[in-house]
Formats: sequence, structure tokens, C-alpha cells
Amino acid sequence: MLHPDLLDAARALSDRIVTLRRQIHAEPELGLETPKTLAKVRAALAHLPLEWREGGQTTGAVATLKCGQPGRRVLLRGDMDALPMDEQTGLDFASAVPGRMHACGHDTHTAMLAGAAELLAARANELSGEIQFMFQPGEEGYHGARHMLDDGLIDPLPEAAFALHIMPNARHGAVAGRAGALMAAADQFDILVKGSGGHASMPHDTHDPVPGACAIVTALQAMVTRRFNAADAVVVTVSMIHAGTAHNVIADEVALRGTIRTLSPHHREKAHALLAETAEATARGYGLTAEVTVTPGFPVTLCDPRAVALGRAVTDELFGADDWVSLPAPIMGAEDFSYVLEQVPGAMFFLGVAAEGDDDWRSACSIHSPRMMVDEAALPRGTALLAGCAIRFLESGFD
Repeated sequence: MLHPDLLDAARALSDRIVTLRRQIHAEPELGLETPKTLAKVRAALAHLPLEWREGGQTTGAVATLKCGQPGRRVLLRGDMDALPMDEQTGLDFASAVPGRMHACGHDTHTAMLAGAAELLAARANELSGEIQFMFQPGEEGYHGARHMLDDGLIDPLPEAAFALHIMPNARHGAVAGRAGALMAAADQFDILVKGSGGHASMPHDTHDPVPGACAIVTALQAMVTRRFNAADAVVVTVSMIHAGTAHNVIADEVALRGTIRTLSPHHREKAHALLAETAEATARGYGLTAEVTVTPGFPVTLCDPRAVALGRAVTDELFGADDWVSLPAPIMGAEDFSYVLEQVPGAMFFLGVAAEGDDDWRSACSIHSPRMMVDEAALPRGTALLAGCAIRFLESGFD
């Protein structure tokens, strides 16, 4: 059983959690270099008996808490980087850096993890084992988790790992998760369709790449619906098309760019191969060529059923069974905590941070919106959940 005062202790830290969140929110950093954010975290936790490990390809850090007796090892993760976008919330602590915003909630993730470190340090003498607190930059497409693993910052590996992600358009305080695929693999593709341009009034004297590029876009959609089982979702989206410089000029080339989302390694590999095959064959039918480049992104986020069951049990005990939500299907977004979950059994959970008492929470702005808002009253719940997962695993493992 978890200590009955764990949630109350997290609520007692509310001011410190919120203060750290707002400090990070006002000064967002991008990519793999988040030194100011890490400095804020280290200052907030300087009074705790943590062993810090930093360095390598990022400004990421792992702080380790050694408990009273030897035992299991568990990791809790929070990401630190922001997005390259302007904030439109009007908050008093809104981003002071033009073109940068914590629009995905990483400021809250980091603050909740710091709060969990406080809770667990206060109980360290009662626990056995050790806890790794992973403060990670570069989640927004920069493979920060993979770099930290490659740099040996998480060596030795833990026996379990947990992470939390806020959802501003989910019910206040609700915790959601699912076993198996939680989020998709995300890969980027670039297709360069080559022809020969000329005057737009004389297309018969050219090999116009525009109709061929348009045909590739529609062919890719038919590829998805006719070559893949709909029960194992695949999404291929062409999100950018660029060609030409004037209304009366047929360009030599058209550039297409987009994303591939898959939920299994088999479909991921198949989608890469079929995308190239479809683009090249369609281009040939128009007397063109197509050069296809696929850039691998994050793998599928796979949650261990035992870790999900543990998170659900902790949720039930801390908040009540009504606050657990079993997701019926994966989310086709991507998450680089997947790199950790490739090597360590664990799970990620979602925490609803819509305004408390708001029955219209589904209409709230989602993550990656310049107007995204967070009800900070939910953050102590996230802190208690992370700490509770660590305590439960140290005490009982996945039994």
C-alpha cells in the first residue's frame, strides 16, 4: 500500500512545483541544448542528496537517489525542450523569448518530476533500491532520449521506467494509458519529382512534374488503404508541396515532404519500401523520375502491460478508480521516450490538465497550440503519480 499522505505531500509542494514550471515556461529553450532549464532544475533540487550525471551530446542529466537499502532500480523521466512557435496565451509568465513556447507541456513534465524527487527523497530511508530522475532535452524531434542512452547517462539501465505527459484537452486529473502500442513510430519522407520545365503556355514541350507530383499524392493514399490492414493503422500524409517561381513558368522539379506513422515494426518497414516503389512507379508513368528519401524518426512507444497495470493500481489508490481511463486505441503522435521503452519495460501515462470543473474540456486547445493552457492545480497529481509508481515498483516490482 502507498503511504496515505503521498497525495497530500505532493499538494504541499504545489507552490514549488508551479514556481519551477513558470520559471521554465518564461524562458523556453529548443532542441538538445537546454542549459538554462537544467540550471533551474538543479537549483530547485540542490538541497537533495542526488548524484548527478551530465555530459555528452546533450545538456540532459540523470540524478540518482540512493535509498536506505539496496534493491530494485527505477527511472522516472521528464522532458525539457520547447517548440519553435510564438505564444498567444497572454499569461503573466508567458514566454519572454520570441518564437519559442512550451506548447507541449514539457515545462510541467520537468516541474512534476522535480516534485517527485522531493517526495521520494523525503522517503528514501524507508525505501530499498535507487531512483533515476531523467531530465531530458531534445524530445521535439531531436532524439534526446536516444542520445542520452548512447552517452551512457542511464548506465546501468533501470529495471522499469515511467513517464507522464499532460493533455490540456482531457478531463482535469484523469490518468490515461494502455498496454502495447501507445503512440506511433514517426518517420519523415522527402520526394523530389524531376522533369524538364518551360513556358506554362506550352506544356507539350516540357515534362511537367506538377501533374506527376499530384498523382503521387493520391497514389500514396490509395497505397495506404489498399496495401495495409486497417486494423494496424498506417498514416501517410503529404504536408508540404513546393514548385515553381512564377505563374507562367513550369518548374523542373517538385518537392514533396510528409510523415509516415505506423504502429508496428513490420508495417514501418513495409511503408518505407512501398512509399518509394509507389512514388517512383507513378513518376515513370508521367515520364518523370522521383528520388525518395526516408528519414527515420522515433520508434513505436510500446508500454509493458505489467507497467500499465502498476500505473492503474497507483491511480486507483491515490485518486480513485473513476480517474483511470483505458485508451481504446493508440494515438498516432510520436514520443521519444520510446527509445527508453525499447530497452526497459515501462509505460507512459497521460494526465488531464483541463480546467477543473470544466465540462467542455474536449474543446480546450490541444498541445502544440499557441493558446494551450494548463490548470496547474493538476500538477501535484502528476508528481504523486510518478512518485507512487516508483515506490510501488521498488517495493513489489511488477508482482
